Amino acid sequence: MQKIPFLFIALFISHLGMAQTDTAQVEQYCELVAQGKIFSNKVTIDVNFGETRKFFGGDTRLKDEITGKIKKFNSVTDALNYLGLQGWSLVNAFPISESSGPKVYHFYFKKLFDKSEILNTNEN
Repeated sequence: MQKIPFLFIALFISHLGMAQTDTAQVEQYCELVAQGKIFSNKVTIDVNFGETRKFFGGDTRLKDEITGKIKKFNSVTDALNYLGLQGWSLVNAFPISESSGPKVYHFYFKKLFDKSEILNTNEN
């Protein structure tokens, strides 16, 4: 009979512990810009995660997590697949043409993050 009140107390305490954690998720967006080079089949790829860029210092280029070297992509498809493997989902894609140069392709992605993960990133 003493087990029942103990069980209720244990459940109540565990419920209070769960109330303290913020499990809210926030959508974050990133933009991938692919631009062809004139007289070449090479493509320049820039990924913008919305971070603030410093004028002097602060290398924001994508780096391989294992080697620490700057990530290079063989094609636009390679870059899109990389973001997909990182958990990003494509939202929108569109080209912008300029009469004097190559087309510039914009790809927008989104990903769900825990709210606490975003707050910790912004504090640094």
